[in-house]
Amino acid sequence: MDDSHDPLISRRDVLKRVGIAGAAAAVPIDALAQATREPFETLTAAEGATLEAIVARLIPTDANGPGATEARAARYIDRALGGFLAPFLVAYRGGLSGIESYARTAKGAAFTQLSAQDQDAVLTDMESNKGFPAAGLFFNVVLSHTIQGTFCDPFYGGNANFVGWDLIAYPGVRLTATANDQRMDVSPKPTHMSAYDFSMFSRKKPDAR
Repeated sequence: MDDSHDPLISRRDVLKRVGIAGAAAAVPIDALAQATREPFETLTAAEGATLEAIVARLIPTDANGPGATEARAARYIDRALGGFLAPFLVAYRGGLSGIESYARTAKGAAFTQLSAQDQDAVLTDMESNKGFPAAGLFFNVVLSHTIQGTFCDPFYGGNANFVGWDLIAYPGVRLTATANDQRMDVSPKPTHMSAYDFSMFSRKKPDAR
């Protein structure tokens, strides 16, 4: 899903939903370190693979920079489903199964094996509440959590290497602002620090349930 062929949700649309459209800056994709692919904590390997394919189309990697894949949004969701997003776990299991079944019926292959164009077509149907029960609701849930995982504080498992913050030119948490930081003609230098790198914030993990 890129901005060149009637995208389901363009990068610009996603940034508007986050409330920071126009702030995006190009981030060199080849400069990003590849995240280690450790096993999923909550979802099965098959469910996780489907989720990774979905988020990759919702906020795609394109000429403007990295997307949900590089931000590890799927890993954020997986981790959160074992914690504060646990009430959504049943919906995820049903929704991921539903999208795989619909992909096989409508396109003849598993969602992860489809071309980007066919994946977009399946997601377009899903957004329109077609394909399986509550498809539209599940689409909105996954989109919301994908945005969270791309732009959250890295402490929570997403926004790996601060790619989400760099994408929207958010310089990170600052406890004080210098005169230079407040200049309108200068972009503040990114701190690349989590809020939890500061001693005043507790590093306690969210409750498991």
